Amino acid sequence: MAVEMLYFAWVREQIGRGHESVSPPEGLATVADLIDWLAGRSAGHAAAFADRARLRAAIDQRFGPLDAPIEGAREIAIFPPVTGG
Repeated sequence: MAVEMLYFAWVREQIGRGHESVSPPEGLATVADLIDWLAGRSAGHAAAFADRARLRAAIDQRFGPLDAPIEGAREIAIFPPVTGG
């Protein structure tokens, strides 16, 4: 399964790119599982995903918790909490 990953704000800055296409291994069921796997890709990924409390996700452009299933997802965005002013 190929998934287009989108990264925003400081997550993008830590990783060094705004998007990438990944093919996660079988057995990853949730966004949290995917984040665990992605954290092993580089030091930048590890830094970006070190504090889960600071991360939010959208699966196919719908906000969801980190324990949301990823089966069938084509696009997953990872970003910090959004604040307004």
